[in-house]
Amino acid sequence: MHHRRPALTLRAAVIAGGILTLAGQGCTRHSAADVPAAPTFARDVAPILYRSCAPCHHPTGAGPFPLLTFDDARKRARQIVKVTTRGYMPPWPPEPGHSRFLGERRLSDAEIAILSAWQRAGSPEGDRKALPPPPTFTRGWQLGAPDLVLTPPGPFTLPGEGTDTFWNVVLPAAVDRTRYVRAIEILPGNRQVVHHANVVLDRSGMGRALDAKTPGIGFPGMDIEVVSDTFEPDSHFLFWKPGTPAAPEPADMAWRLDPSTDLILNMHLQPSGRPEQITPSIGLYFTEAPPTRVPMLLQLEHDGALDIPGGDAAFSVTDELRLPVDVQVLGLYPHAHYLGKIVEGAARLPDGTTRTLIRIPDWDLNWQAVYQLAAPVDLPKGTVLSMRWTYDNSASNPRNPSTPPRRVVAGNRSSDEMAHLWVQVLPRHASDRLALQEALMRARLGKYPGDFIALANLGAVLQSSGRVDDAIATLAAAVRARPDHAAVRNNLGAALLAAGRADAAIEEFTRTLRIDPNYLDAAYNLGTALTTRNRAGEALPHLERVARARPADARALATL
Repeated sequence: MHHRRPALTLRAAVIAGGILTLAGQGCTRHSAADVPAAPTFARDVAPILYRSCAPCHHPTGAGPFPLLTFDDARKRARQIVKVTTRGYMPPWPPEPGHSRFLGERRLSDAEIAILSAWQRAGSPEGDRKALPPPPTFTRGWQLGAPDLVLTPPGPFTLPGEGTDTFWNVVLPAAVDRTRYVRAIEILPGNRQVVHHANVVLDRSGMGRALDAKTPGIGFPGMDIEVVSDTFEPDSHFLFWKPGTPAAPEPADMAWRLDPSTDLILNMHLQPSGRPEQITPSIGLYFTEAPPTRVPMLLQLEHDGALDIPGGDAAFSVTDELRLPVDVQVLGLYPHAHYLGKIVEGAARLPDGTTRTLIRIPDWDLNWQAVYQLAAPVDLPKGTVLSMRWTYDNSASNPRNPSTPPRRVVAGNRSSDEMAHLWVQVLPRHASDRLALQEALMRARLGKYPGDFIALANLGAVLQSSGRVDDAIATLAAAVRARPDHAAVRNNLGAALLAAGRADAAIEEFTRTLRIDPNYLDAAYNLGTALTTRNRAGEALPHLERVARARPADARALATL
């Protein structure tokens, strides 16, 4: 007997500021002895600019001017020296001395000295034969022509007035077989008003249903709940932010795209003062190689503790997660808004030692990023991952959006605050992901007792792990928190049926179909439950309905 037991994965698109994925090689360190006596642009300055500045400073980049030619650099020589000497450019917020990251653009003391000496000498060009080939940047798709481009049927119109708008566009996968995605690139359609964009994979059709209920293209909202019939936690950073260089996944870490999958583009929009048309596109790049490594994103957060008084210059929020299994840390993404000042992410090992994974001493929302580790960091079972955010809500914070400072609490708007640190980890075994999900949800319940998301996901994990009695108690608590949530009631019914409590299961499946008459999994489960009570006549209409809607569903046909 087969019971449909959707593992409820409520995935909230909470990265309110987007991210910047940095890829490439780390910078080479130099000593003061490496500074040439008479530096020139061709031999000494161009290599520094090409590696550390040009990725943003090119004609279609996020920088306000290009730095690809001698004339570009000569005109800006004094400004280049000023911002590099102060450490403002190139932007690389993590404090040195902790983890090493891919694409580090921090300049060494010798490189800063080369730029200063060159400017003092009158910014000479030097021998053009010594000039290395300049980097090239493409217009449109950074990674070349995608294998598949997804575009909505029409534009979304953002009103000219109002505050932050959160809008979702549903893009069906448009593939005829399961494909594996090695890279994704997002063109937002209107960079002037799109603050950031996140991609949520939806295998449930939830996005289509919400889109159908909303006039025009897409539907509103920041937090998205996606129900999946398999356990699929977030695994990859699928985000866009202005200046984001597109980067492919490692060859063995592609992600799966099925024909039934929709991509929901979740956009944070900021009105410009006039109506704006937005037509985004998503480019997908495929590989034939299925993944052999499946990472998982762990979110440390404590938004519930955010209540920052106006004038408080050192308000702190912390969170911890004890790892139930061995993992490798692959990447980190910290996120707060304008009041964030210092973020620290660390790992306290079972032997009592602590390793700082990342520390940013001067947080700036405009220069946030995903930081991929140059080499994975092994953390054994029992390690405690920790996060500490410190906020400056005083008048001395130049980034404070409020004058005078006001009380700030958690929220999705840029004027609200967040306290997040996402950690991408690779468990030793794929099955360890269930243990990590359980630890995450129990930690969430420790902060927010009675939280629906935590109860729903924990119940699904317990159900998948065969701990039926614990699953029933947890899912019943989730139902009490949100009695009208069809997927959780369906899960509870499946757990009751697995425990031999058919009458109680029938009641839950019946209630599920009252909430959502089109929930075919609940109809299948109700028909199956009725057959266990020798009520085949009542079961038949439900099973026939599923078979008509899903003629390729072998189990439904067999039960019928």
